[in-house]
Amino acid sequence: MNADKRYQIFSRLQEQNPNPETELEYSSPFELLIAVLLSAQATDVSVNKATRKLFPVANTPEAILALGVDGVKAHIKTIGLFNTKAENTIKTCRILIEQHNSEVPQTREALEQLPGVGRKTANVVLNTAFGQPAMAVDTHIFRVANRTRIAPGKTVLEVEKKLMRFVPKPFLLDAHHWLILHGRYVCTARKPRCGACIIEDLCEFKEKTDY
Repeated sequence: MNADKRYQIFSRLQEQNPNPETELEYSSPFELLIAVLLSAQATDVSVNKATRKLFPVANTPEAILALGVDGVKAHIKTIGLFNTKAENTIKTCRILIEQHNSEVPQTREALEQLPGVGRKTANVVLNTAFGQPAMAVDTHIFRVANRTRIAPGKTVLEVEKKLMRFVPKPFLLDAHHWLILHGRYVCTARKPRCGACIIEDLCEFKEKTDY
């Protein structure tokens, strides 16, 4: 795919949704960090249901640490892998208090030192909480990047690096959100909704549908 096509694609996505946002509910970088940590192999909807109960009770590292593992489990037990996630949440809060003055660090390296926080989670926090150009490649972005040929790659990291290189700079900050939403609601896994897609004529996917 050439640069002009990519520019047109992101221009249209921007026009359709000028101010894209994550569907996770949060009111601070710390709340976002915990929400993203909980979202691994879970839907944003299920995470929001849990954090609506958790955050009014505890939304600082100190308050969550005071709940203890069992206390966190009680609030997030509707989410998959809640046992491991509760333990990682408590460990993360302890590290934030002891090493970062209870603040969420603003570098990928420091974020990835937190239990349960991998590269994708770190990129979400850097991009969404701190406004840094970063590309958190999940299954939706991986699928859209490969189907459209915006940034084809065999691995998540390859797609991430290509997107950071190929997405035109004016769109880089919000590209992560546009691609996730496009994959979630239009370029869906089982059957893409090509007939309802605003970039269908620019997309290089060969097996387009009328749906």
